Amino acid sequence: MTHQNIPHSWSLGKGSLLPREEMLEVSRKSKKFVIGLPREMNGEESRLGLTPEAVELLVDNGHEVLVENKAGKGANYSDTDYSECGGQIINGHSEVFKRSDIVLKVTPPTERETDTMKKGQLLISSMVPRQQKEEFFRSLMKARATCISFELFRNNDNSCPVVRSMSEIAGGASILIAAEYLSNQNDGKGIILGGITGITPTEVVILGAGTASEFAARAALGMGAFVKVFDHSVDRLRSLQDKIGQRLYTSVFHPRVMSKALKSADVVIGAIDINNERSVYFVTENMVREMKSGSVIVDLALDQGGCIETSERRTHKSPVFIKHGVVHYCVPNIPSRVARTASIALSNIFAPLLLAIGESGGIKQLILDNMGLRKSVYVYNGLLTNSSISKMFDIPSSDIDLLMAAF
Repeated sequence: MTHQNIPHSWSLGKGSLLPREEMLEVSRKSKKFVIGLPREMNGEESRLGLTPEAVELLVDNGHEVLVENKAGKGANYSDTDYSECGGQIINGHSEVFKRSDIVLKVTPPTERETDTMKKGQLLISSMVPRQQKEEFFRSLMKARATCISFELFRNNDNSCPVVRSMSEIAGGASILIAAEYLSNQNDGKGIILGGITGITPTEVVILGAGTASEFAARAALGMGAFVKVFDHSVDRLRSLQDKIGQRLYTSVFHPRVMSKALKSADVVIGAIDINNERSVYFVTENMVREMKSGSVIVDLALDQGGCIETSERRTHKSPVFIKHGVVHYCVPNIPSRVARTASIALSNIFAPLLLAIGESGGIKQLILDNMGLRKSVYVYNGLLTNSSISKMFDIPSSDIDLLMAAF
């Protein structure tokens, strides 16, 4: 007996043939998708998920990108900008949804949009669960969609790239906004945010020591202001000082200490992440009442309900009101105020993600491979997979890890 006719999946033992596992090389097949970029229906939203340059990158990699006409207007991108980069300009909002495999938008979908979604469609958008009703999630489940919340999307280092980039923008912009409303042009006190020789510098109080606070502090210090930062955690305060590279006035939240700081403050930036905090205000109405007349409050926590008791949700068209002599700027999506910068930041995150979905051959494989992406899935093939939403609305949920094994 010769060995020439022995199958590759068998090996010779002592006087017998023993089965041996045959190793097969499995190659992943990339896939091309139709990606939809609809115009935002919310008049307060000017950002969009892809720049023309990102569209060109996706088209060069074989994908088809549908851009609704005037989708980029708020960020000062024209239809021509997109068409010259390979995007197909579509007249008709519902048409973008009907023809796309993947829909990328900034705000959560409206009821009208979920009604036009097709079975198996992938939606990438914000979720903002505190602003949603049960019907919102039921409609996505009914559409048999797979939905990714970009607030929950994490990198390999467990950071949230979208949240961080938008927080960086909001923090820096908050100081520029405060500077506007301290000036005579906006009926402010008529002072410059910062300081010049011979004049006491402006005092800026920042609540929180996260990303938005870091960039607010950087901007204020760069303008010459005296900055005070409050937070619950000494570790976060120490980390903030290390990142900025200089000593700051820092304190944990002591009501008396903070009340004293607020009395002398010209600007207060509310930048506390209150998702996991107690449902109390960190600045009470009495504290605001004792602040200097003409001082400015910018509350960056409006999406989470606000961290200052006197805050009221406003719009970009009417962002300001005065209470107890203090100017309040209370708009939830401040990054939309600088939509071009914010759109570029979003595009830098989403373009690589969309390329990765194509290279993996589909969203299921990428969810299997990428734990950070898996955590951002809140509906998978019409099944709710987010336990927090399940508890909030009493909707049965499934474990995403088990679903990955089943589908």
